[in-house]
Amino acid sequence: MSSNMQIPKTCQYCGKAYIARTTVTKYCTADCSKKAYKAHKRQEKVQSTIEQEIKGDKALQPTNSINPNSIALKDYLSVNEASKLIGVSRWTIQRMIKKGQLNAVPFGNKHIVKRSQIESLFI
Repeated sequence: MSSNMQIPKTCQYCGKAYIARTTVTKYCTADCSKKAYKAHKRQEKVQSTIEQEIKGDKALQPTNSINPNSIALKDYLSVNEASKLIGVSRWTIQRMIKKGQLNAVPFGNKHIVKRSQIESLFI
């Protein structure tokens, strides 16, 4: 619904002067309105990411990643840790165990491999 009012205003997005027909109009065109909305939403995302970083939120950090420093200190490695150590998939380690190239010991639901066996593969 338009009115007969003509209010001179300045666009809040691009800064151009325009004639508004209502008192609540903020932007000169629909394009400026859309661009301002996207910029506002983008800024909200950036701000929420910054706030999460400041709080040290665990949601931004991978939960199942293995700390490379913890691998360096261990004598026995899980299949997943062994794969991270040499940069192959865990399925490759499983195949090597099945072929007998690596000796793995069952430990609960996991299999563990001696670190010296993995290092001896590269000698």
